[in-house]
Amino acid sequence: MDSRYLQDKEHLKQPQAIDEDRRSFLTAGLLGGAVAAGTLAAGVAHAQQVAQAPALSDKVWWPHPKWGKDDQAGASNYMTPAKVLDAVKWIKDGKVYRIGRIYESAMPKFGERAFTLRIPGSPTGGPFGINKLVYNDEYLSTEIGQTGTQFDGLAHIGIQMGKDGDKNEMRYYNGITDQEMNSATGMKKLGIENVKPFFTRGHLFDVEAVKGGMIEAGQEITIADLKAALQKQNMQEADIKEGDAVFFNTGWGKLWMRNNDKFNGGEPGIGLEAAKWFIDKGIALTGADTWGTEVVPNPNKDLAFPVHAELITKNGIFNHENLDFAGLIADGKYQFAYIFSPAPIRGATGSNGGPIAVT
Repeated sequence: MDSRYLQDKEHLKQPQAIDEDRRSFLTAGLLGGAVAAGTLAAGVAHAQQVAQAPALSDKVWWPHPKWGKDDQAGASNYMTPAKVLDAVKWIKDGKVYRIGRIYESAMPKFGERAFTLRIPGSPTGGPFGINKLVYNDEYLSTEIGQTGTQFDGLAHIGIQMGKDGDKNEMRYYNGITDQEMNSATGMKKLGIENVKPFFTRGHLFDVEAVKGGMIEAGQEITIADLKAALQKQNMQEADIKEGDAVFFNTGWGKLWMRNNDKFNGGEPGIGLEAAKWFIDKGIALTGADTWGTEVVPNPNKDLAFPVHAELITKNGIFNHENLDFAGLIADGKYQFAYIFSPAPIRGATGSNGGPIAVT
């Protein structure tokens, strides 16, 4: 991955409407005073230069070598009856852990995303019948798949391979272009409805424990860190099988609803080294207690969310963000059955929902 893949995490609907504040955050460093003003300005200038002169890629990642050119389910194809039966073997005590966060307006959100819930009327309807029944509904306005505990779908991340604005050269999983996929009323391809429900083996790497405390933003989780976590938790690298899910506890989640500015200002996480290590193992999903799972800012300041592109776009591997592992860690449970069914909203780029871990 190099500067030719520089792209914001959110798709740029119009190339002339680039959010330079966000671009400077992704490329120059952390917001909130973590980087000197001069460095930040230099990063903005460099990001502008890269954006004006993108390099074309000579590499393609489609058709998918395992699932073929027409596939839209990605690594959820690993969810077979055999995989489910294998995961069930890890359920010993029947304890269920909610590993998703509560959704509320005050939670930290990326960029300009919003979460607004209203109850129309008081009550919403009624009374009806001689029994005077009344009821309440809710109206929710939000990026439904990209706020709170969020599951990134395959339409969420792409790579611009041609000139700015050329939607025929904005490529997503399996080489699908923005031109053939995008519409104002939902994605015509790669919508979240194509993703199969997850029931697989989960492995939690408590990197916070390895480091002796919360990892700071911009600190990359290395393969050495992951192997140290395996050793500390009495787990084996060979435990990680094709189609499994892997999760990372960094301690960053302790900032949730306590220091949202810091939480949003960057994050620790895996880099390309660890991502490729897991790709080689054939995993189906990554997840973390952070909002992006990967290290932000990336050590290579020319790159923006390269792990997202490597996992989601090139390999069809899903990503589950803003998870809460406190209960699992308190009980010393690092391997479990991970269960999650994405909300089948036709044309959505991701999903909200309540993932669980069962031990």
